[in-house]
Amino acid sequence: MQAVSSLSADRATRYRELGPMFAALFHGEPDLVANLANAAALLREALPQASWTGFYLFKDGGLVLGPFQGKVACVRIALGRGVCGTAAAERRTIIVPDVEAFPGHIACDAGSRSEIVVPILAGGRLLAVIDVDSYEPAAFDEEDARTLEAVAAQIAALDWD
Repeated sequence: MQAVSSLSADRATRYRELGPMFAALFHGEPDLVANLANAAALLREALPQASWTGFYLFKDGGLVLGPFQGKVACVRIALGRGVCGTAAAERRTIIVPDVEAFPGHIACDAGSRSEIVVPILAGGRLLAVIDVDSYEPAAFDEEDARTLEAVAAQIAALDWD
């Protein structure tokens, strides 16, 4: 695998590099937890504005904390609650420029100012969400959304059984 430290400083170039890097990272490794742990670490390196990167897995009708990089996080989130629960319930990417303005935002880290959440879907079935927080307001945009949606598609193709 290409070393993470060699990611381009230019955001557009760095985002183009991510697809092949994730493919190499996952190649030949069947363990989902190991793959998600490395994916959380790679996302943290690729998104310098991120204060927290990780996954919430869909289990027993709600979201349960999965592998992540950052401060201690909320363990369980109900569907429809907070940004993660809303993105999961609606099965759509949500970009929140100001978490204080999002109704029902769950403040796992009081320092968070913005967030993006991308559902991981396989054939319409919810598997998990990618959650990325930042201490900067309005840290995420449509380019981040497209990049994370492509990452979500790669992760959805992993063995989830």
